[in-house]
Amino acid sequence: MTHTKLRSFTFILVAFMLGCNEFMVVGVLSDIARSYHVPLSTVGFLVTAFAGVYAISTPIITTLTSNWNRYKLLMLLMTVFFIGNTLTAIAPSLGWLLFARIITAAVAGTIISLINLLVSIITPMDKRPMVLAWVGAGFSIASVIGVPLGTTIATLLSWHDSFWIISGLTLIVFALLAWLTPRDTPQVKGSILEQLALLKDRRVLLGIGITVAVLSLQYTFYTYVRPLITNVMGFSLTSLNWLLLLLGVMSIIGNEIAGLVASNKGVQKLPVVFTIMTILSLILGVALENKVTGMLTLAALCVVVIIYGTTIQLVFISVAEKEYPQSLALATSLISIFANVGISLGSFTASTTVSFASLTTLGYVGAVYGILAIGFSFVLRRFYRK
Repeated sequence: MTHTKLRSFTFILVAFMLGCNEFMVVGVLSDIARSYHVPLSTVGFLVTAFAGVYAISTPIITTLTSNWNRYKLLMLLMTVFFIGNTLTAIAPSLGWLLFARIITAAVAGTIISLINLLVSIITPMDKRPMVLAWVGAGFSIASVIGVPLGTTIATLLSWHDSFWIISGLTLIVFALLAWLTPRDTPQVKGSILEQLALLKDRRVLLGIGITVAVLSLQYTFYTYVRPLITNVMGFSLTSLNWLLLLLGVMSIIGNEIAGLVASNKGVQKLPVVFTIMTILSLILGVALENKVTGMLTLAALCVVVIIYGTTIQLVFISVAEKEYPQSLALATSLISIFANVGISLGSFTASTTVSFASLTTLGYVGAVYGILAIGFSFVLRRFYRK
């Protein structure tokens, strides 16, 4: 493997590591609840807290450290991430676990923002789109492997061991980054206010609204995907791991479709994509009454909720390059920032719904977010033409 390919692989591995840390907890929520003797709905707020801290800390750290040496900053953030994840692995109580998740969430967004920025700077122009796409796909691959792997390890050993594996992976990634990351890279400097000017653009604001709405819909059902599969549809724990793997594969397929949509007037196609997504969410409750229709609907949702991402990322980057060049670093992080706002809102909605109603009502709540996404996409389609 050439030096350039190994560097690209390392960047993808960073995304995979971060994705495993974020998504693995979804597969072990039931185990955590049993471990600490608390209701499942209470443990569900771990997802909400992680996403909320991620969304708040990422723009703050990204803008405040924009003039720092990127290599030193990346190494520092990776060290903090390792400490936070290791604290997660040894957490003796729910409060300790929450504290550890907050530490990792605080730095995860800035790490992936730095990786995207480094890709855009040091990767050859002809290979840049593919590497950026695969860095994004690293999170989907993490959902394919991370969630079922975490579930399997929790079943065979303990959910704590799932996070010990991530700590081991973090050490490997740290060593590769220390070896392969350039010590100095060109930096376009701008004040905090100059960087934040990007957030005043209505096209960017509409893209943010779409991101929040889509992820909110996704996490109204994905936060409780394990009990939906086992408790509602009645699949065994043995089948659960394979079914989670299937849903992860569907997410990767969604990434591939996202690239095709984005390269063929993607903004114009988003209303159709979101209409399909909303219909699937509306029928989810009825579909869950049967194992086949339930899994088919969940699988289709896992494909459709991914498709928007590449198109919206291109909108953010295009607007920044043309009108806000000082904000390009912030533009590359907007998807991850506001996706976690959506994850936080969606998981909070899901936890609240489960507290007062049944799991089968989650799809109806998610459809509300789908309607918002449809509305935002129609307005974006109008303004982005200009």
